[in-house]
Amino acid sequence: MKTYVQTTLLLLFMLLCRPCYSQQKVGVFEDSQDVGTGVKPGSTTYLPATQQYVIAGAGANIWLNKDEFQYAHKKMKGDFLLYARAEFVGANGVDPHRKMGWMVRQSLQANAPHVSAIEHGDGLTSLQYRRTAGAATEETRATSTHANIIQLERKGKIYTMRVAQFGKPFETQQVTEVDLGDEVYVGLAVCSHNADVTETGVFRDVRIVVPAHEGLVQYREYLGSSIELLEIATGNREVRYTSPKSLQAPNWTRDGKSLLYNSDGLMYNFNLASGQPTIIATGDVKNNNNDHVLSFDGTMLGLSSGVEKLGGSIAYTVPTSGGKPKQITPRGPSYLHSWSPDGKHLLFTGQRKNEFDIYRIPAPGGKEVRLTSATGLDDGPEYTPDGKYIYFNSNRTGTMQIWRMNADGSEQQAVTNGDFQDWFPHISPDGKWIAFVSFLKEEVASGDHPFYKHVYLRLLPIADGQPKVIAYVYGGQGTMNTPSWSPDSKRIAFISNSTTVGE
Repeated sequence: MKTYVQTTLLLLFMLLCRPCYSQQKVGVFEDSQDVGTGVKPGSTTYLPATQQYVIAGAGANIWLNKDEFQYAHKKMKGDFLLYARAEFVGANGVDPHRKMGWMVRQSLQANAPHVSAIEHGDGLTSLQYRRTAGAATEETRATSTHANIIQLERKGKIYTMRVAQFGKPFETQQVTEVDLGDEVYVGLAVCSHNADVTETGVFRDVRIVVPAHEGLVQYREYLGSSIELLEIATGNREVRYTSPKSLQAPNWTRDGKSLLYNSDGLMYNFNLASGQPTIIATGDVKNNNNDHVLSFDGTMLGLSSGVEKLGGSIAYTVPTSGGKPKQITPRGPSYLHSWSPDGKHLLFTGQRKNEFDIYRIPAPGGKEVRLTSATGLDDGPEYTPDGKYIYFNSNRTGTMQIWRMNADGSEQQAVTNGDFQDWFPHISPDGKWIAFVSFLKEEVASGDHPFYKHVYLRLLPIADGQPKVIAYVYGGQGTMNTPSWSPDSKRIAFISNSTTVGE
């Protein structure tokens, strides 16, 4: 399989053979330039079709008391989180210490204070920083090497580097009390570590996130949202739509043409070809949350909508094209999660007698059947495409894990091992994979799944094997609450968040 670096080699050749000059507004960046005096000219190019940045840079080094490199940058204030997937072009550069990564810089002077999350050509990964102008560069090295996922976060005077080889969880390094001022340059840097040579790096899935402010009130204040599509085979991500509003829980329609999501209590159909959303008519049911689900044949949409006088969220069904919803559950809270493949039953998470358990109910409405009874929170039930099993998440052991049971509720057993707080298992249409959301234990308690946290999307073979990370996301609640697989099982839709989006 060709990597995304290989597929851009021809473009790189064309780009490197043309004259290099500073460009205004390169993708999300305001400008690009060489930093340092007399540096061999570099270049930065944005490729909209693949949402990649191709950066060619020379320079003797980013080290000691001065730096030389190519820099794509923008000015920012306050706290932020920077993410990218990065690769050098060519397995072996001229110098093993060629560098690429994220850099936060006080100014564009060669000796400026900075903090950088840097990947070296030989695989060394480090958090490098210069505290004052002209001071010697300091370094904290990661124990892992050859990271191609690079994240750098600023929170006040604290800078946190998170790095990983794609598929693995982050390793974290941190430096404190580095004062670069409120307004800084933020961007991507490439240095060849040889003044006479130009090296090239390719960055994709570039995200500049402005996180939630301290004290944000969950469910009252919201950040902006991006609808992203993730290719399972490569891990490549594509932003398809951004909004300053809270968009949540995209369902992929069975014809593969649209995504259904909720926002401000309403349901929307997002047409993938036109890139435009339209409202789905749901009558007087206009307090819909992110627990909605399509029937296996795609003709019906299950909704969960808050009704205070009935105790909270109530389950409804409505034609996918819209119409007058039919109430299914008589009382709340009832959070709808799955149709049976034959369309005869629905699964929902219900709170009854102060305990959240998983229930089955006939699709037209009727008697509730309780399927779980363990002490703790059971949530997110979903049928497998053959209807034999139900996957769900439960914190009955103290950590939220993915579980499986037979369709009648028997033989309940854990599937994940509790390294993270795992939520919302979604089975691929071909029945081969489980995708789910993983929160960090140090950030989130087992019984909670809040907005605006560092989360992983993870993938587990349904037959056997270990989970791997397929996306590193700032999100959480609403990111992937619903079955979001494409009909061909090749992609997943999800939501990422930022105070500002599309910049």
